[in-house]
Amino acid sequence: MTTPGQPGPPGGPGRRGAPIRVLIADDQDMIRTGFRFFLDAQPDITVVAEARDGEEAVALARRERPDVCLLDIRMPKLDGLEATRLLAGPDVADPVRVVVVTTFDLDEYVYGALRGGACGFLLKDSGPTLLAEAVRAAAAGDSLVSPSVTVRLLKHVTAPAAADIAPRPAPAAPSAPLREPLTERELDVVRLVALGRTNAEIAAELYVSLSTVKTHLSSVQLKLAARNRVEIAAWAWQNGWVRAGA
Repeated sequence: MTTPGQPGPPGGPGRRGAPIRVLIADDQDMIRTGFRFFLDAQPDITVVAEARDGEEAVALARRERPDVCLLDIRMPKLDGLEATRLLAGPDVADPVRVVVVTTFDLDEYVYGALRGGACGFLLKDSGPTLLAEAVRAAAAGDSLVSPSVTVRLLKHVTAPAAADIAPRPAPAAPSAPLREPLTERELDVVRLVALGRTNAEIAAELYVSLSTVKTHLSSVQLKLAARNRVEIAAWAWQNGWVRAGA
C-alpha cells in the first residue's frame, strides 16, 4: 500500500528545505497508522509509502527511493532482516537507509539488523520522540540504537565469549591509544551513552544543548571509527571509562 508521492533522488535529505521522505513497513495497520500520524506531524518529515509485508516494502523502497525506511522484523512473505539486507546490505550498489523498529527485543535480531546494513534499531515502545530522532539520524547518515538495547548488548560485548556475536570489536584497546584522544567533554558524553542515556537526557545532565551533544557524538564516532551507539558504548566499557552500577 502506498500513498501518492514522486520518487526522490538519492541523498534526498541533502536537498535544502525538503522534508525527510519515509517508508513504513509493518503488517499491523494500527502500527503504521500510529507511526504515520506522528511522523507526518513533524515539520521536517513526510511519510511517502506504506507496506504490509517485506516483499512490498522492498519493491516500494526501490521504486519510491525514500530517504529512510522503517521496517518491522516479523512480516509476511519476507522478514525485515532479509528486506534490510536487500535494501542496505554490503552488496547493494545504491543502499537505502534502514531503521528496524520491532517489538521483539532479541539479540539475534539486533545483530542481524546491524550486520544487514541497518543504521538504527528501535523498540516499538521507545516512544514517538525517539522514533523521530532515529529518522533524522538515519537521514543525516548517523545511527541510533535504542538505549535499553545498547545497555543490554554490552553484557555480551564485554563478556569473554562475546567475540562471536558482537557487531565488531572495540576500535581501540587500552594498550593502543587513539590517534586523536577524546576530550573530557566527549568522554562525559561517551560515559552517558554507555549507561543508555538518550541524546536529550545527555543534554540535560551535562547542561548543554541537544545540537552540542550531537556534535560531540559525531566527533566521537569519527575518532573511534564507530558505526553506532552500541560500538561507542562497547569502547567505553572495554576501556574502563564506565563501571557497572554507575
